[in-house]
Amino acid sequence: MTHQKSFARRFFGSLVQWVDSDYSADSPESIWAQPDGVNLVRCIPFAILHLGCLGVIWTGGSWFAAAVAAALYFVRMFAVTGIYHRYFSHKSYSTSRFGQFLLALFGATCVQRGALWWAYRHRHHHQHSDEPEDAHSPHVHGFWWSHIGWITSRRNFPTDYSKIRDLAKYPELVFLNRFDILVPVVFAAGLFFMGHFLAEAAPTLHTSGAQMLIWGFFVSTTALFHGTSCINSLAHLMGGRRFDTEDDSRNSFILSLITLGEGWHNNHHRYMSATRQGFYWWEIDVTYYLLKALSWTGFIWELKGVPPSIYREAELRNHQDTVARFSMSSVQDEINTLKRVVPTAAAIAMATVNSPALATQMRKAEGPATHKNMSELMIDDQTGAARPGLKS
Repeated sequence: MTHQKSFARRFFGSLVQWVDSDYSADSPESIWAQPDGVNLVRCIPFAILHLGCLGVIWTGGSWFAAAVAAALYFVRMFAVTGIYHRYFSHKSYSTSRFGQFLLALFGATCVQRGALWWAYRHRHHHQHSDEPEDAHSPHVHGFWWSHIGWITSRRNFPTDYSKIRDLAKYPELVFLNRFDILVPVVFAAGLFFMGHFLAEAAPTLHTSGAQMLIWGFFVSTTALFHGTSCINSLAHLMGGRRFDTEDDSRNSFILSLITLGEGWHNNHHRYMSATRQGFYWWEIDVTYYLLKALSWTGFIWELKGVPPSIYREAELRNHQDTVARFSMSSVQDEINTLKRVVPTAAAIAMATVNSPALATQMRKAEGPATHKNMSELMIDDQTGAARPGLKS
């Protein structure tokens, strides 16, 4: 009876967390101490998101709905890469407090939880990259777990605000992080009503409220999720290595196209403070181009560059050889890696979903990750000085 009550309490707590992410029937410390394993309640949102894509069977498609889905993929990919990653996780540029709130609001439309949780998890990744404590290392935990499994684990759900004190001091950011379902719901509703309005105002577009909801929210968001997750999984498996970092981060041209520049992952892991991740002109980094253009408006400023010492290090490692090998043959190597990894991962996924022992099979064998004291990652790598705060 006690076990049943405990299960019911945790199950109810998981449901409440869909509305209030900071609510928990157990203390965060006790959750972090648990072993990894799939939590079925945490799988429900992902199942809804993916199954929602099947709505195209009933709503049909139109060129307008497909165009909106594609546009929202790229616009919100920029929100993930340029805002959640390069601003909140690494503070690679500056903005005002109000600008920071607007950035967090925009980022929340990506349906990848709040900016503070995202920053906390990513800073933890950099501190323990490709070590047992890294929640999504494909070398430690396997491709499937690094791509999506780690998000379904209860241990990775709470936000450790003590590790992001530079952000947690802003109550408006904590609010958006705590009630991270609010913006996605409003965003989805907005797409539905926009489609309903266009059906009446512009019938030649052949769209509807339901069609815009399915294509603009479910299809686009699902693609966005997997595009982002490729950096956790494939960016440590495919591509080349310019810098001899302590992890197995790699530079991938293909992933850079998919994620607007995040594929230059080895560059980023060598010097995470830079706004740009494509260190050279031939390394396409759309996120950086957009941030640079945004800086011309005065909305953001102090974009941090790559120091000369990093370029000298690259030269010592004979980066000219890297340039010479940057050809279709190198891209073909990445394609060959995808052909090997993706079908295998898909087969594992299907076998896992169809297994009645899902939770048992997915439970990690190793013990819980050690939550070490994590630096704020807010130190300028060139001067060693603390970075300036926001302008009010």
